[in-house]
Amino acid sequence: MFKSDLPPSYEESYQQQQEYNRAKPQGGSYFTPPHIFPTPVSHGAGIQTSGIPDIIPTHMSSGTPPTNPDNMEAFDVGALCDNKSIRHAFIRKVYLILASQLLFTTAIVAVFVFVDPVRLFVTRNPAIYWVSLGVFFAVYLVLVCCEKARRRFPLNLVLLFIFTLAMSYMTGTISSYYDTKTVFLAVGITALVCVAVTVFSFQTKVDFTSCTGLFCVMSIVLLITGIITAIVLSFQYIRWLHMLYAAFGAIFFTLFLAYDTQLLLGNRSLSLSPEEYIFGALSLYTDIIQIFLFLLQITGRVGD
Repeated sequence: MFKSDLPPSYEESYQQQQEYNRAKPQGGSYFTPPHIFPTPVSHGAGIQTSGIPDIIPTHMSSGTPPTNPDNMEAFDVGALCDNKSIRHAFIRKVYLILASQLLFTTAIVAVFVFVDPVRLFVTRNPAIYWVSLGVFFAVYLVLVCCEKARRRFPLNLVLLFIFTLAMSYMTGTISSYYDTKTVFLAVGITALVCVAVTVFSFQTKVDFTSCTGLFCVMSIVLLITGIITAIVLSFQYIRWLHMLYAAFGAIFFTLFLAYDTQLLLGNRSLSLSPEEYIFGALSLYTDIIQIFLFLLQITGRVGD
């Protein structure tokens, strides 16, 4: 068999298709010449394409002139729209769960601050606080480390409710030691900070998710600083050291809130899967509560 009798290769077929598209007039409907893409030839029970590759770009096989002939990648607009709608639904679900958590925690804090019998009970029974702290850490580790647990419905919601309950009790217990005006001030500042950080994270071009190493270093520094501060303050209370640690903690969790918010967007270096709505709500909720507790230490004075 001579070379001229062989079917054209993929590169030769594409080059002939480009020349054909540039030569024909604009408008109207056209057919693809049979010498460029020969029709399949039947051989027994199967169909063979006579040298044509198994996968041919859609804009070449249909005979319709491509919008951009130099672009070899098929651009599926429908799939892109589906991905955006899935991501938007994921973000709505995360913030709906987050709003439920914050409303529940706010109600618990209000009861602990305004109802005197409850306030006296939690201040006189610190053992319950330590039990809730242990439950908090145990459930947090399960939700963060066990992917099956946080993705299996309704187990993930049950674990998230237990986590929220433990965190709310801890927050309410700490708030009961402070003056009522201080709690209101901390709540207001926390709300303003969270709204501002959320809007900034959605609008800015700065990618916080690309600075994972920096956030890891800051976490280690915060942990070490917290241990040193707790040891020093246990021997002698130094107000400026306490305020410095609280300010550093508030700034750190504010940056972490921006980091976790951008994980939801899906257009950054790192992003959460739409199945990780429990992890997304868990991360944002923890950041907001920590911001509130650190601001409570900065702005507060212990109540009588």
